[in-house]
Amino acid sequence: MATSVSKSLLILTGLMVWTLSGAQTGMVVNSQDTRSETGKFSASLESNSICYFNDAGLGVTDPEDKFGSNSYLKMDYVKGRISAGLQIEGYMPALYGFEMGQQPDSRKLFLASKYIRWENDMFSFHVGDIYDQMGNGLIFRTYEDRNLGFNNSLEGFQTSMNLNNWFTVKGTVGRPRLYTSYADSWVRGATAAVYLNEIFGWDGILLGLEGNFLNRYESLENGGLVDFASLGMESGSMNSCSAALNFAWNGLTFKAEYAAKSKDLYSVNATSAHKGAAIYSEATYGTGRFSAAAHFRILDHMGTMSSLYGNGTGNSLSYLPALTRQYHYMLANLNPYQVNTRGEWAMQLDLFYTVRKSRNQYWIFRANASSATTIDGTQTDNGSKRLLWLDVNADAECHWMKQLKTTFLYSRQQWSPSHGFQEGTYTSNIFVVDTQYKINSRNTVRGEVQYLQSKDYERDWIAGLAEYTFAPSWSVYATEMYNLGETKKHYYTAGVSWSKGKTRIQLSYGRNRAGYICSGGVCRYSPAYTGVNLLLTSVF
Repeated sequence: MATSVSKSLLILTGLMVWTLSGAQTGMVVNSQDTRSETGKFSASLESNSICYFNDAGLGVTDPEDKFGSNSYLKMDYVKGRISAGLQIEGYMPALYGFEMGQQPDSRKLFLASKYIRWENDMFSFHVGDIYDQMGNGLIFRTYEDRNLGFNNSLEGFQTSMNLNNWFTVKGTVGRPRLYTSYADSWVRGATAAVYLNEIFGWDGILLGLEGNFLNRYESLENGGLVDFASLGMESGSMNSCSAALNFAWNGLTFKAEYAAKSKDLYSVNATSAHKGAAIYSEATYGTGRFSAAAHFRILDHMGTMSSLYGNGTGNSLSYLPALTRQYHYMLANLNPYQVNTRGEWAMQLDLFYTVRKSRNQYWIFRANASSATTIDGTQTDNGSKRLLWLDVNADAECHWMKQLKTTFLYSRQQWSPSHGFQEGTYTSNIFVVDTQYKINSRNTVRGEVQYLQSKDYERDWIAGLAEYTFAPSWSVYATEMYNLGETKKHYYTAGVSWSKGKTRIQLSYGRNRAGYICSGGVCRYSPAYTGVNLLLTSVF
């Protein structure tokens, strides 16, 4: 049944894309508005390839594959109310650290997603792979993150209705993608939202109420592979729901959502099934030179797998973001926080203030704090609540003149190496100075100096970056990260990039430290390696 559904969707999408592409190639060149007659075709290509070398210093000798490549070709076509597209992916094989490479059929070139969509002001119909979310994603979110090798699109059908922007309803059914194939589970969901400001004609105010329901069904009959009864699973059907509030007025926005789910396994490592619940809220306010944002969340067994038989990060149907600051500095990202799907209490506070002396002289100040703790006594060895994560940081972005900008950052991070199970945390103090100077309209130089002080784990680190940009096409850079404490190892990278129009090519060589790469709280483990990296991106 599932195979026939996939083939039908594939054939239908292929015929639509082929038909519409044929119209694109047969456009009338002399027409004054060819786009309206033939529609618009767009495509993008991304290819990330690495050649791996032996490196005894990192303990990497005779890697199983000397070469890896992740490639994505995405094509879309839009004409009037109809749009269609597909994405082809190739893993020859997958790069180290991507869970795609751990799958039995990962070394392949395949059609990863496809869709056909029709919509007008009131209705929409979508067939194929669906990327969407309910509320803030606590019970359902499908999306793609290539840096993580993550794609959990839903292959199926979705329809929606919008009544004059005051009431919307949406229905979705399909099966989730699980790496290079699709899970044997089926997902059904519905969303309804009403906007009171549209009903009553309130100007300058947004007030919306949203309700969501999701069902995931998967047979528990598996030939004895897993004894679900011993784990407390009473049914292959899992139901979840949420209610959300959205409010905005005069610089103030507020969002809140409550979600709950029936008995389920919250992760592949779960030893028993539990009911789940979550509370999420955020508030932002901005006026003049000042703005602030606050986030609060409680999670209790809210991880939702796409399939009870799947594994890894890619086996996820919901999105539970980490309420932590997202850094782009090496040492500040050395030990990123991973969301505890079993349960956590988390918060984050952001404050911004701008001081402006002139058009080219101004300073932006930011203060940020985030923390996460356990909520369930069974998460720790003695039943007490434990700290999972704490980050208190501040930075100042100083624009001294049109040509010169300096950023100063301090971060104090505290994290639990046992995810709160055992007492004790590691503490790091991180200092960063980032300076950029524009020599002229075409030449810019930038440098970073970073230092991490710690008495724990691998102790102190130092890092630096030097970058020179020849606008508009060329850029060269070099980075170095060295452990002053335990390992005394160097992690270096040197590279060059070239850009023209919508195409960019980057070539680099260097060492990669083993550790977690995270995006919004979702993480993948990257092993240590040394190699040459070629990255190509193009939009056409």
